[in-house]
Amino acid sequence: MKYSNTVRGIFINRPNRFIANVLIDGKLEKVHVKNTGRCKEILTEGTTVYLQRSSDPNRKTKYSLISAYKGSTLINIDSQVPNEIVYSSICSNKISELMNVDLLKREVKYNNSRFDLYYEKKEQRGFIEVKGVTLEVDGIAMFPDAPTERGTKHILEIMDSKKEGYNNFIFFLIQIPNIKYFKPNEKMDPKFSQALIKAKQLGIDILAYNCNVTEDEISIAEKVQLLF
Repeated sequence: MKYSNTVRGIFINRPNRFIANVLIDGKLEKVHVKNTGRCKEILTEGTTVYLQRSSDPNRKTKYSLISAYKGSTLINIDSQVPNEIVYSSICSNKISELMNVDLLKREVKYNNSRFDLYYEKKEQRGFIEVKGVTLEVDGIAMFPDAPTERGTKHILEIMDSKKEGYNNFIFFLIQIPNIKYFKPNEKMDPKFSQALIKAKQLGIDILAYNCNVTEDEISIAEKVQLLF
């Protein structure tokens, strides 16, 4: 995915989940944060960030924060891109586990949940739940970075639908370059982690891929090893 109108800034602080104060060309700007997660280990005062300037003159904020450096690594924190990247990657046969699908649909309802993607391939059909990952600790990507009841609910319903013959995937798109390993963040959210481990034991496919990240682009890269 390519971003247009990107600019560089210096992160100052984050008054709430949706807003940050960023220094752009010497001027303090109130900007939109495209991620409601905590991102505390990334968004620290003085960090270099990249933003996308909006072309909408009626928007309350002129910019959206899309990525930030953690040390020498640029991490994309745009929570809106994982679904788009996974969708386009499946369509272009960049994911070996989901090659040559016959049908791919977004936002498909099942019981009380709405899964990100639904696919059909010959006699096989199933749901794909996509999670964007921005947390890295000691070279290992982890999810979630905050407790997520909604995420746990999705996994439980993914497991329920398997009983009806659906072949499902839980897809972790790691918005960080060069990551080699992924595991659930058991300390942060034991319920989600236990549900994910159980899903894997039941035969649900768990995929994790890292990304190439630049100041104005993010694209899927390589499959990552699961550590659970």
